Amino acid sequence: METPGKRFVSKRVIIYEIAAFLFLTVFIWLDEILDIPHLLLGAESTAINWRESILESVIVFIVGVTIIFITARLFQRMKYLEGVLPICASCKKIRDEKNCWHQIEAYVRDRSEAEFSHSLCPECAKKLYPEFYKE
Repeated sequence: METPGKRFVSKRVIIYEIAAFLFLTVFIWLDEILDIPHLLLGAESTAINWRESILESVIVFIVGVTIIFITARLFQRMKYLEGVLPICASCKKIRDEKNCWHQIEAYVRDRSEAEFSHSLCPECAKKLYPEFYKE
């Protein structure tokens, strides 16, 4: 279950990303209109190049939308395995939001990119195969 604090953090990160890309776009236009290298560094004055500024703004917009989309998807995927999982104390099945019970491997596999391989821990191996662990 996603907590309000986590939801707030994900929205805040996306808002910061939007603000950063807006700032970058404004800076592109301020540089073109005010000719910042001329003002601050004494470089030769250049004419306003509208096409270049529009192209740069479009590129920043495309990159910004892509990054914000990826960030939103990452936060969406991160919430899958967060929070408290109701698990059976006996068989270790997990109850989902629809009150259906699933093997832990299937539950995790369906909600993440994790894959399982099975083996035995030393304690279970001794319990199940004591003939191989004579002391």
